[in-house]
Amino acid sequence: MSGVSGPVRRTLAVALRVLQQVRRDPRTIALLVVVPCVLMTLLWWMFKDVPTFGQQGTFERLGPDLLAIFPFIVMFLVTSVTTLRERSSGTLERLLAMPLGRLDFLLGYGIAFGVLAALQSAAAVGVSVGLLGLTIHGHVWLLMIVAVADAVLGCALGLFVSAFARTEFQAVQFMPAVVIPQILLCGLFVARDSLPGVLHGLSNVLPLSYAVAAMQKLTAGSDAVGGDLAIIAAYALGCLALGAITLRRRTP
Repeated sequence: MSGVSGPVRRTLAVALRVLQQVRRDPRTIALLVVVPCVLMTLLWWMFKDVPTFGQQGTFERLGPDLLAIFPFIVMFLVTSVTTLRERSSGTLERLLAMPLGRLDFLLGYGIAFGVLAALQSAAAVGVSVGLLGLTIHGHVWLLMIVAVADAVLGCALGLFVSAFARTEFQAVQFMPAVVIPQILLCGLFVARDSLPGVLHGLSNVLPLSYAVAAMQKLTAGSDAVGGDLAIIAAYALGCLALGAITLRRRTP
């Protein structure tokens, strides 16, 4: 890594270390890459023989939304638990005792899990569109960019909330508090415009709403997802910045 500045070199070193750790853990790789593909296949299998009576099939209707939600959930879980394991094992203390800034640490984690998110999204989109025949009227490459952005958002949110958990069990408990309300209000079950006023206003400040909105636009044939992607990126960067502020060493 000669020729790059100190902060960039340290960030890339953290990212490389995380990727090497994940490579030695096949169960985590399976969770990251295989599980979203299996869930999408299960959804297709459930509804493939259900009569549609000329209407849009359930898989066609829910598939794009779930391509936004599954990577978000998986990356949130894996990132929050992995970061907490670094903290409880003392690895975080040793890293921060070195000339390594908190933002360097979190950006390194963000880059590493961003790479994994790209692999995960490519696999899920490839299986859904290529094998299961999910119809997308917009560009498929835009669908994959949105899926990667959603996975990175889940990663950044997981890094942030891990600062408030003391055990891996507590990290998992953030799921019903942080993730499930977003799933309920993102437009998956009820169109956001049909929600009661308060819930519609709440859905406007939850980032997963924009992830699902981008997928729905692509399904309908519109490529105007730049605004939604910008909001998702802003939330991800904001979570990383807040994570850097709340990341603390246990020893001075």
